[in-house]
Amino acid sequence: MTKRPLLRAAFEHELREALEAEARAELPRAWRHLERAHVLSQAFVGPHVRVHWRMLGYGWRRRDTREVWGQVARVLGAGPASWLGRAPVGNTGGADVGIFTPLPIPDDLRALLDAEG
Repeated sequence: MTKRPLLRAAFEHELREALEAEARAELPRAWRHLERAHVLSQAFVGPHVRVHWRMLGYGWRRRDTREVWGQVARVLGAGPASWLGRAPVGNTGGADVGIFTPLPIPDDLRALLDAEG
């Protein structure tokens, strides 16, 4: 992601927005930003694992057992999935979505991913 400055900036922006929204108790908005960061990070080992750690922390703070266990599995698998190019495109990364389920990518993120190729 370091050679893709627009993608890196968008990823960091989504993580900041998630943190700020959670601090304001705007929980659905915070989660939506984490999901968007996940979509942007899937092809990159470090950022992909980082997003899953953030999602794990979010689940932990909410005392959401399902999300915590789902994220534990994803933290362990995110690095290899990215490294091997096996992360399912568009997957939002939450425990409410199958680990191998591809999903449509929002148009604004698709344009960014295509531009930064």
